[in-house]
Amino acid sequence: MPLELYHQDGHRCLMFHDLGDAHGEAVQANQFLIVDGGTGAIIDPGGNLAYGELYLAMTRHFPPSKLAAIVASHADPDIIAALDRWTTATQAPLYISKVWERFVPHFCKPGKTAGRVVGIPDAGMRIPVGRSELIALPAHFLHAEGNFQFFDPTSGILFSGDLGVSLLEGAQAGQPVTELAPLLPKMEAFHRRYMVSNKVLRLWADMVAPLPIRMVVPQHGAPLAGAAVPAFIEWVRGLACGIDLMGPVNYQVPA
Repeated sequence: MPLELYHQDGHRCLMFHDLGDAHGEAVQANQFLIVDGGTGAIIDPGGNLAYGELYLAMTRHFPPSKLAAIVASHADPDIIAALDRWTTATQAPLYISKVWERFVPHFCKPGKTAGRVVGIPDAGMRIPVGRSELIALPAHFLHAEGNFQFFDPTSGILFSGDLGVSLLEGAQAGQPVTELAPLLPKMEAFHRRYMVSNKVLRLWADMVAPLPIRMVVPQHGAPLAGAAVPAFIEWVRGLACGIDLMGPVNYQVPA
């Protein structure tokens, strides 16, 4: 069963958090469906581990053939490796950073992405979804070179990709968290390794702090809601990570 993040006036946001890897070999991953009236968009639909279950689960809520957009935060396998199958099952274009525009065709058979990839410029853009829209917010180097988050102004949800990740099992990921501190042991090591630098985190925090964010929903782990949202923004603002932590000891020829 997906977690319903929002449902009001014909606008609906669903999170699929327990699909794909029943044997625990792969990292838990979330996939998201946005429906506005008769139009839908899927965010970070995942790889082949999730595809079959996700497609079937979606049909209970929205016909996948009517998707108007496939939206990808970046080009990692857990984000978009099943692109070949989505380009067969739908006519929807793929929105992804222009940095990855000519790389994602490698996930597909020759010619299947022709005319179907929309490169998001570095400054971001607005992607129409029915009467509403998703705002592609620049999140470069958090963690990918070309990286975007997607803010849904109707629901107040920020789909944050790999920023905000907590390493949890599928069932735990379906439980929104309103207090940040107990979750930090499941977040800190990931963010210190996967985010590039504190400079970028501070730029991101300055950008999102004024937005009316009701919930931060990452691609792995639990949604952040209530007091956990501003607490998370302030936590990352002060976090040393990535190249901040690198030194000569990290760059030596192995013994």
